[in-house]
Amino acid sequence: MDFSLYNTKGKFYGISRQIPDSAEWNAADAKSGLGEIYIMGNVVIGQSGGPTAVINASLAGVVQAARIKGVEKIYGMHYGIQGFLKEDLIDLGNDYIRTREDIEFLKRTPSAFLGSCRYKLPPFEKDPEVYEKVFAIMEKYDISCFLYIGGNDSMDTVKMLSDYAALHKKPQRFIGIPKTIDNDLPVMDHTPGYGSASKYIATSVKEIIRDNECYDSPIPSVVIIEIMGRHAGWLTAAAALSRGDDCSGPDIICLPEVPFDMDAFYARIHELAKVKHSIVIAVSEGIRFADGTFVCEMEEENVKLDAFGHKMLSGCGELLANKLMQESNYKVRNIEFSTLQRSATHIASVIDIREAYDVGIYAVNKAYEGETGKVVTINVAERDPYQVYYGLHDVHSVANEEKMVPVAWITPDHMDVTEDYCRYAKPMIAGNYMPYYVDGIPHHMTLKKK
Repeated sequence: MDFSLYNTKGKFYGISRQIPDSAEWNAADAKSGLGEIYIMGNVVIGQSGGPTAVINASLAGVVQAARIKGVEKIYGMHYGIQGFLKEDLIDLGNDYIRTREDIEFLKRTPSAFLGSCRYKLPPFEKDPEVYEKVFAIMEKYDISCFLYIGGNDSMDTVKMLSDYAALHKKPQRFIGIPKTIDNDLPVMDHTPGYGSASKYIATSVKEIIRDNECYDSPIPSVVIIEIMGRHAGWLTAAAALSRGDDCSGPDIICLPEVPFDMDAFYARIHELAKVKHSIVIAVSEGIRFADGTFVCEMEEENVKLDAFGHKMLSGCGELLANKLMQESNYKVRNIEFSTLQRSATHIASVIDIREAYDVGIYAVNKAYEGETGKVVTINVAERDPYQVYYGLHDVHSVANEEKMVPVAWITPDHMDVTEDYCRYAKPMIAGNYMPYYVDGIPHHMTLKKK
């Protein structure tokens, strides 16, 4: 069991794990006790689903651990499993990630360095040719370890491939590495990507509040912020983290876990307008009425389906703002964060970067111990001081499943979150992991320019 210890401000003060952060990646280091070399096949790693500020830190962890294991080739899937099926592979270890400096550069680069996809494998009973092709490519490139970084739908890929391998007695191993800003993967405390996205949301909400309250206007000014979250309100809940001795935080927070009451919503705004000139509200894109209808479905053009058949939701903030403008004389604005929080590495959390890196290392170690059909989990032993440990769980319990914000963490009026949520989330946003700057703006590693 691997433990990491941090103080409440996010300063790292101790870790116990197989591969130290400071390890170099060559055979001499491994032989000196940093890790046993396994002379096995090559590794392939892919990134899937929505990007995050720290997904490349997991990629960096995989590369580092695989090098210490003595892996000859570390391949990257260009555009996930979709690219893999086209044999679009990148030689990560030889062409891009050769030094410790490369690792640090990659950890500070947002979004999916390898490119991502939203591709759903068909059931192998209906289309075995796809699976035969996957395993033929793995055999061609002597790949014994398939690692996939992603969220709910991406873990379905790991599940399907590992099930096929088990059914046909294939020796290859498949491990899922968690990633999603939505924080909705079950069986684990939280997911890499959520901490940095929460830090971005809390910071931006605080700055919006500061901006909106600077005028002494007789007309109330209302800002409605729409934040990602189809079924789970973890991201929107992070708006509460803006609260402190210098900021009262948002006046209303609405999450999709509980029914949305439009009449009560506007009644609360009118009550606030009697005593405040600045009102800031955070709503999840997936808020819905008691009958299950999404608020944004009041205007049908706002709803489309993605590659997995999920409704792509947006527009509830604009809809609520327009209705408020029609029935009041308030100054009303709608701000939609949309994808802004996904790749904001300029405000990444130290905790988030470190944990994302660690789960990549852990995945390689466990795959080479013989594990397969599993997903890495982050578990919290203590929140103060913050102490996490990593584990594995059957991927079947994670694929296509969602973890919601506990209803007990939502206030009875359905318009805020409790202090229990804040105690849960605060450690994850601690510390800053600064990017490399060139000409005053962050510099990123790309496939074209290292």
